[in-house]
Amino acid sequence: MSALLEPLPSAHESAAPVTRRSRGPISLVPPASAFPTRPGLTEREIEVLLCWIRQDSKTEVAKSLFLSLGTVNTHLTRIRAKYTSVGRPAPTKAGLVARALQDGLIDIEDL
Repeated sequence: MSALLEPLPSAHESAAPVTRRSRGPISLVPPASAFPTRPGLTEREIEVLLCWIRQDSKTEVAKSLFLSLGTVNTHLTRIRAKYTSVGRPAPTKAGLVARALQDGLIDIEDL
């Protein structure tokens, strides 16, 4: 019989044994080590950032932290500048939320 007309071997005859490596659970959030360069945020900057993530407006942040709106804006500007200086810009609120998640400042359940 020519090679073109020979029957194909069955799957169990020709296939090499398949082994599966366990990879463990899949995490949607990269480990903190994936982002080794973190900005040096002060405790107050972290407090303002976390409050702003949980509030709907900067005015609400100012009221809850007993700050002026200008001070809140100054903190957020400095936070953004620090992230930019380490090569991880966060020009929007969503960007800062992502950075806070990546740096372990919040968990997804906090949102």
